Amino acid sequence: MTLRHPAVPYVLPFAVFIALLAVQTVFPISPAIRLLICLAAIAAVSLPVLRTAPTRPLQSILLGLAVFFVWIGPDVLVSGWHHLILFDNPITGHPVGTTPPSSKNDAVFLFFRIAISVVAVPILEELFWRGWLMRWLIDSKDFTRVPLGAYAPQAFWFVAALFAIEHGSFWDVGFITGIIFNWWMIRTRNLWDCILMHATTNGVLAAYVVIGGHWQYWL
Repeated sequence: MTLRHPAVPYVLPFAVFIALLAVQTVFPISPAIRLLICLAAIAAVSLPVLRTAPTRPLQSILLGLAVFFVWIGPDVLVSGWHHLILFDNPITGHPVGTTPPSSKNDAVFLFFRIAISVVAVPILEELFWRGWLMRWLIDSKDFTRVPLGAYAPQAFWFVAALFAIEHGSFWDVGFITGIIFNWWMIRTRNLWDCILMHATTNGVLAAYVVIGGHWQYWL
C-alpha cells in the first residue's frame, strides 16, 4: 500500500494505533507519546477525508450516552457478568484493566490516557471500521465507488463481529456497540456523526472508570 492509495487515510492511523498496542506489550510507551503519534498519523494522511461536520450532533451525543449504558449495563445488572466463562477465558481474554496501579492517581497519565480514548480512538476507529472496511467489503476493487453509509448485510454484520472481537472479554457489548455504530453510519452517512457518538461513549466511560474505579473497562 503506497501513501497515495485511497485506503491510506482510512487505514494507516488505525494500523499505527494497533502497532503501538503491540509494542506496548513488550516496551512501555507513555500515553502522551502514543497520543502524539496517533494524532500525527491522522494529521499526516486523514485530514482530506475529514473535511465535514456532524449533521446530527445532538442525536449523536445522546446515542453515545445510550451506548455507554450498553457497556456498563450487564455488569450493573448482574454482578460478575464479565467473569462468566463466555467472557473470562484464554480465548477472549480476561476483563482486567491494563492500567498500572501506580498510574491510577497520576493526573498526567490519566489526562493523556483519556485524550487517547476521547480524541484519537474515535477518529482512527471510525475511519477504519465504517469509513473504509464497510465499504471495502462491498467493493474490494474500488471502495471509493461505495458511498459512506452504504448498506450490505454481509459487510454490516462482519464489521460488527470484528468490532466485537477487538474488545476482547467485552465482546458481547462490543458486538451491540458495533451494530449501533454501523446503523448510525447508515442513517447519517457522515463520519463525524459517528466520531462524535464514539467520542461521547468513550468520554463518559472514561469518567466512569476514573471516578468509580472501574478499571476493567480500560483493556
